[in-house]
Amino acid sequence: MKTARIAAVAAIAALALTACGDREDDGDNGSDNNSPSESETTSEAAEQYPDFKACMVSDSGGFDDKSFNQTSHDGLENAAATYGVQTAEAESSDPSQFADNIDSLINQDCNQVTTVGFLLGDATRAAAEANPDVDFAIVDFEFTDAETFEPNPPENAKGLTFDTGQPSFLAGYLAAAKSETGVVGTFGGLNIPTVTIFMTGFAQGVDYYNEQNDGAVEVLGWDPANPEGGSFTNDFEDKTAGQSLAEEMIGQGADVIFPVAGPAGLGGLQAAQDNDVWGIWVDTDGCVSAAEYCDSLLTSVVKGMDVAVEQAILDSASGTFTNEVYRGTLADGGVSLAPYGPNADVDDDLAAEIEEIKQLIIDGEITVG
Repeated sequence: MKTARIAAVAAIAALALTACGDREDDGDNGSDNNSPSESETTSEAAEQYPDFKACMVSDSGGFDDKSFNQTSHDGLENAAATYGVQTAEAESSDPSQFADNIDSLINQDCNQVTTVGFLLGDATRAAAEANPDVDFAIVDFEFTDAETFEPNPPENAKGLTFDTGQPSFLAGYLAAAKSETGVVGTFGGLNIPTVTIFMTGFAQGVDYYNEQNDGAVEVLGWDPANPEGGSFTNDFEDKTAGQSLAEEMIGQGADVIFPVAGPAGLGGLQAAQDNDVWGIWVDTDGCVSAAEYCDSLLTSVVKGMDVAVEQAILDSASGTFTNEVYRGTLADGGVSLAPYGPNADVDDDLAAEIEEIKQLIIDGEITVG
């Protein structure tokens, strides 16, 4: 069985950090004998900001969600290991806790607070405006005017955003190419932009496959032209609800399932595994974060949240923080497809097609969203 791999995601532009989505490489790093050893370099870096305190508040999925909370938390841990910053964290189990959790960290003298997830937007703005001496970053949210949608971030608050529609388009094309039934399915946790951006990109990728190959692959669970009619678990925690939605789609013929629902989405992967169909994971490389489902995965749509969070912390600690929004794209490596799953059996021709489509998106010849 041949396993093809899309090239590992490049480093985010201007970040001298390891890119998201790469699996571990045990090969020689090519360093020369006169260079400082890794331990020496890390030790020196880890002494840079010992008096700086970086903190984080999770969304309701918690830091062990195998998805966006966990990957963002990796960025906090990486900053501590690399730069020696102090850390504190507050794990949310319900949206009603967001504001109190942020306040609890400010009361612990945090210099910088990262909040994780679109739903923390209002609480993060309020905290930033009330605490101008603290820097804030928020994953999956951009501060805009509610009426004009023009950017209006507080001076001390930075959005970390990711154009996940782009790699989701590639995932949709792959799903359509691998489907034997001509039916694929997707569902979300909540009907919010940071979820539906994945689903729209996925559906558009399927449509593009149909156009290019005279196909008729159907997408269950989401129609970009009918955004009120999608399939959602209505939270990010209920794995049983995710499994039930996926099983319903599989019963309608879907042989690829693309859940965009955090821990609830793990139920979709469970249903895919139980019914011998394909799954596609989101936010992280599922073969790393949810390895128990790796054999059933075609690929994963990856967001470099760990890298972006670590960089935001470093910018704050070093005094170079700005409120300019960060946008991760295929072009800068902030989003990507993970390596194909071990059983995906993607042939060279299909892999080349997906690479070509990726470049068309980067060049602006294909518009996603």
